[in-house]
Amino acid sequence: MVNDTVVLPRREKKPNWLRVKLPVGKKYTELRGLVDKYKLNTICTSGSCPNMGECWGEGTATFMILGNICTRSCGFCGVKTGRPETVEWDEPEKVARSIKLMNIKHAVITSVDRDDLKDGGSIIWAETVEAIRRANPNTTLETLIPDFQGKTSQIDRIIKVHPEVVSHNMETVRRLTREVRIQAKYDRSLGVLKYLKEKGMRTKTGLMLGLGEKEEEVIQTMKDLQGVGLDVLTIGQYLQPTKKHLPVKEFITPSQFKKYETLGLEMGFMYVESGALVRSSYKAHKHAK
Repeated sequence: MVNDTVVLPRREKKPNWLRVKLPVGKKYTELRGLVDKYKLNTICTSGSCPNMGECWGEGTATFMILGNICTRSCGFCGVKTGRPETVEWDEPEKVARSIKLMNIKHAVITSVDRDDLKDGGSIIWAETVEAIRRANPNTTLETLIPDFQGKTSQIDRIIKVHPEVVSHNMETVRRLTREVRIQAKYDRSLGVLKYLKEKGMRTKTGLMLGLGEKEEEVIQTMKDLQGVGLDVLTIGQYLQPTKKHLPVKEFITPSQFKKYETLGLEMGFMYVESGALVRSSYKAHKHAK
């Protein structure tokens, strides 16, 4: 008799330091009410961000534009992959109104990848920044952009409207990029950050750990980022969105996150946010100063 039993990899149990406190506070309650009442689209709620209560309490929120279907199929990301819907050209004004309703002091704007569009979505990106500025002149902005396939003509549209911070996430180390970010390229992402810095932007990126990377690979990635003049680095723990996504290989300890933070500051990064629950928009309001 043939034994055809398939042994699935054991799922790591979450350690105590990954326990999330329920969001509380008057500011959070007010904003949650507005989001529910007006059906405002924030990544904070749709992504169940562990830092939602803290960020909202500080007047920071993250909004996603260009739909919720991505043209790429990254192994770590919970966003749907497929054929995106038609661009909503009134979306910039909707986002601007949402920020005004929520009285947001610092807004992070992100998007799915739109490789299906000739402009990569960069026109909507620029118009969104401009609409937010018109409606919310005192709100600072961070744009967490895709790589736009490395096309500088598209990146230039972001540079022209000059948000306070421009972020593009590396996500992982060189060796794991092909597996984790299937249609992305390590050197292309580095090139995007280098180009942005050369054009005078304050630059930022995020790494997630626990996918099987080695310490020396993380440190090399930090050196690569330092080499392109990066200003702000965030480092957090990867958590598997569903069973279909890449499994967590390791839960990084708080002491190891602290080690990367100390090393990053010694290397000369302006800001380093490093911790298990850190996400790319964590403490984002500080990074605009």
